[in-house]
This record gives sequence, C-alpha cells and structure tokens, in this order.
Amino acid sequence: MELTLQKKTVLGLQHTIAMFGATVLVPLITGLNPSVALVAAGVGTLLFHLVTKQMVPVFLGSSFAFIPPILIGVERGYSWAGIGAGIVGAAVVYIAMSILVTFVGHDIVKRVFPPIVTGPVITVIGITLAPVAISQAEGAWWLAIVTLAATIIAAIFFRGLFQMLPILTGAIVGYVTGALFYSDFSFDAVREADWLGWPEFTWGLGDLSWAPIALIAPIAFVTMIEHVGDILANGRVVGKDFFDEPGLNRTLLGDGIATMFAGLVGGPPNTTYSENTGVLAVTKVYDPFIIRIGALFAIFLGLIPKLAAVLRTVPVPVLGGLSVVLFGMIASVGLRTLVEGQVDFKKSRNMIVVGLILVFGLGVSGLSSPLAIGDVEISGLALAAVIGVVANLILPMDTEEAQVAMPSETKSST
Repeated sequence: MELTLQKKTVLGLQHTIAMFGATVLVPLITGLNPSVALVAAGVGTLLFHLVTKQMVPVFLGSSFAFIPPILIGVERGYSWAGIGAGIVGAAVVYIAMSILVTFVGHDIVKRVFPPIVTGPVITVIGITLAPVAISQAEGAWWLAIVTLAATIIAAIFFRGLFQMLPILTGAIVGYVTGALFYSDFSFDAVREADWLGWPEFTWGLGDLSWAPIALIAPIAFVTMIEHVGDILANGRVVGKDFFDEPGLNRTLLGDGIATMFAGLVGGPPNTTYSENTGVLAVTKVYDPFIIRIGALFAIFLGLIPKLAAVLRTVPVPVLGGLSVVLFGMIASVGLRTLVEGQVDFKKSRNMIVVGLILVFGLGVSGLSSPLAIGDVEISGLALAAVIGVVANLILPMDTEEAQVAMPSETKSST
C-alpha cells in the first residue's frame, strides 16, 4: 500500500520520538549541548543514508559507550575542542576499518571482535558508569526512585511502541514530579530562551591534542561491533542482507562520517539505534525515506533553544534514575552477548580472556590516578578491548570454537 506524505511524516516523527530520550541523555550527562546532539544525530543520519545508497533504514543517535572517556576528559581538564578532536579520532578509526573491510571482507570483523571479546567489554562500560548514576541519584533519592519506577513500568507493562520508549516516559514523569516537588527546580532559563535559534556549535578541531584523542578514539573498536550487530538485526527485520548490499564497508563509513560531523560541531559520537529498528518491526514500514523525515525533525528540534533550556532544567536526580536503568541494561547486554554467543566457560581459555577484560577494564578505570604513557592517558575501556582482542587471537582454541558466531542483535544505545 502506497503511503501518503502525511502518513510518512507521522511515521517519521515517531522515529524521532523513539531516539529522542537516549540521544539527549548523553549530552545531559556529559555536559555537551543537547541541541547540538539533536542536529548532529539528524545530519549524521542523512549522511549515513547518503553513503549507504539510501537503502538502509537506520537512525543514528548519541552513543553511550563514549560517556566514560568524555567524563574522564572533562575531569582531567581537557577542552571541549580537544574532546571533539578525540571524537573525530574515533571517526577516523571507523573509516579505516571501512577501508580494511572493503579489501579483505567483513569476516575480519568477526575474527577480531567475537562475542567473547565484545560481551565483557560492553559489560565493563555499564559497570564503569554505575558510580555516575548513583552520584546523580543521591541528591534526591525519592525523585530518582520515582523516575526509575516509571521507566521500569513502561519497559515491562506497556505494549507496542510505548514499550520502546521507557526512557522518554521515565524522563517525563520524573521531570513533572521534579517541577512540582523538587526544591532546586527552576524554570527561569526556559522563560528567557528564544523559540528559534542556532545552537552553540564548536566548528572545527580547535584543540588538536593527542591526550583526548588517545583517550576517546579507541572506543570506536567497542561501538564498531555494536554497529555490526545492529545492521544485522535491521536486515533481519527488513528482510534484506545489508552486508551484501550496500555492504558493511559502506555502513561503517557512513557511521564514521556521521561521527566525524558530530565531533566537528561539538556533538557526542553517533551510533546506530536499535530503538528505531524496533519501530520498524512494530509498524512494518521499512521505507528509508521515512527515517530521513525523522532526521529532519531531529534537526528542527535542535534549532529550538527553548527545548534545550527545558532539557537543561531536568533535575540531576531524574538523570540518575534514568541512568540506573540505562547503565544496568548496558552491562546486561554484555552478558547477553556472551550467552547468545554460546561462550563455553568450562574452558580455561575463555575464562582467561573474559577475566583479563574485566580486571583491566574495571581496575584501570577505578584507579585514583590515571594510567598514562607520557602525557597520554590510557582509558581502562580501551585497554580492556585491546587486551581482549590480543588474548583471543593468540590463545589457542578448540576446532569447534574456531567457528565464531556473528554478533547477536545487541543494543542499548551504547
């Protein structure tokens, strides 16, 4: 059945709503501009579609995997321009992998990033972020718990599209409750904000420093495997093999270019969103043009300063309640990756690989003083990923284990 432009517009807005909560939560947690994040997500999605021949119905939004290194960068006093250079560095990693896949095929991704590596690395992301959620919530536990309860109820008891929007539901309930009863709530910034205007972009690299680049760029190796799983899941929903056409090399390139744009304008890194793949499954409408309409809505919302002001008045404990769910889900997705990848923990080899990732990832992240080589700080997450990849490649495996399964449909906006 041919859909009218009006119906396509409504469906596009639905995709914007699906990505909205998680996309703006990342800048709210890290201190980046939520309006820039929305514009970066919208433009990034359009760039992705351009690179992938307008064939893949994927929406890009802010990546949670980059929250730990960005927060560390802020704590160490790196400038926002320097952090943007680190995000551009992550984009370069994506583009380099795209070129590699073009020449050697996508099996290289499966060999280097199997579930035994990606699962525990994703778990490390969630556990590393746990203290952030608790510190946000402790300012007003009652408000964090109200937000948390609303989010859980939406995720478990709601049905259809509303079940896919638990973060947005929890944020709305928490915000309204905070506006009514939270003593530190203020609406003054919203009253003073304009209705239309350009967000505060930070054009260009600005501060080209190796320290934030070395801290942030390696996280691309973590989100890359998430990208592979999302493209696989999206293809299964749509009924097409996007690894074959337009090709994994093009989807990686599109993700990299979108993330590069985000870094150049001051937004958080982008990643493919399975929330929108879920919307495709519910509506059974797979037209990529509708996703592009949603991207235009995201850009428009980013041009409304009053909306940005509303987002910045969200009480910190509300963010804490949302973060408890999101960061816990990220850790759980990592465990699910191990289960669905059928990793056999009866084998000492597998226990060693996973153990190394967990200990180095969590241990280095928890050091009171950063691990560094010269002036370059080493991220615990990046170190864990590198050690996991190397250990998995050099430690001998049984013949049956040599058949590495394709990553499963894992995603929680990391």
